[in-house]
Amino acid sequence: MAQTNATAPTSRAREQVGGDEEATSDLKLGEFQNVHSMSLSEARALIIAILAHRATTKKVQETETLIKTQDYLDVFARFKNTENITAVERVLGAHAQLEPFEKSQLASLCCESAEEAKTLIPSLINKITDVDLQEILDDITKLRTFVD
Repeated sequence: MAQTNATAPTSRAREQVGGDEEATSDLKLGEFQNVHSMSLSEARALIIAILAHRATTKKVQETETLIKTQDYLDVFARFKNTENITAVERVLGAHAQLEPFEKSQLASLCCESAEEAKTLIPSLINKITDVDLQEILDDITKLRTFVD
């Protein structure tokens, strides 16, 4: 008589993590492909608007995470006023060949040269010429104000 030692597994099978997202020369964003992506400036403006709305209803609960996020965005958001944020979106929106992720990165990083932009955002390398990219970067730079 053969004895089988069939014991139940001690743990359940692990769920596979997506992990196929990468922002290299071949942009792979998984479920976030072609989804609107906000620049740091847009995120800052959104949080300010939400907090202002909540302040009118007296439902403001500033957590440590919210405060740290606001501090981060205050430092790194390149555009502080709504008009400039909208103008940057208009500049980038005119270039349909760019993915939303690439547009938000260009608006957040504010690179000085096409070479710098293509180094930091490798998916731009074969997508846009250096001349066209430099024109976009120059237009974005004109919109920056260097005072708080």
